[in-house]
Amino acid sequence: MEPARTKTKRSHMAYQPAGEDRAPDHQIVIPSLLERLTEVEEATETISKQYALEEDDRDNLAIAVTETVNNAIIHGNKLDPDKRVIISFYFEPDRVHVYIRDHGPGFDPGMIGNPLDPQNILKETGRGIFILRSIMDDVEFFHLTDGTEVKITKRIKSAE
Repeated sequence: MEPARTKTKRSHMAYQPAGEDRAPDHQIVIPSLLERLTEVEEATETISKQYALEEDDRDNLAIAVTETVNNAIIHGNKLDPDKRVIISFYFEPDRVHVYIRDHGPGFDPGMIGNPLDPQNILKETGRGIFILRSIMDDVEFFHLTDGTEVKITKRIKSAE
């Protein structure tokens, strides 16, 4: 099993989302395998602790990143282990931006029904975006020529 790669140094070789003017503070690259989700969650927790995020912010960030990576693996990359998911973390004094990129065809988030509507309540899918929007301060979707990128933003309070 290939270990998750976490870059703790800024590198000119790291994937850099178009909206950012610097290399990511941390980056994780994994193959599209569901068994890698635990590693992503643990890495997100570790990175969050390095930046002294409060426990609630750490937990919400880990949930959001894990949910988004899960969707990237299943819906974006269609469980193809040859396709990668790239998770890029950008920390600012009062917020963290995380970009999750896959190589899928994309989708229209407006077409996802409200999971609280009675006709959707028993559906097994469609809750991920609702959860993201509930626990993050901003969620954006970008359709790229060779994939999809989701940017999640959380305003943070330092635990120190």
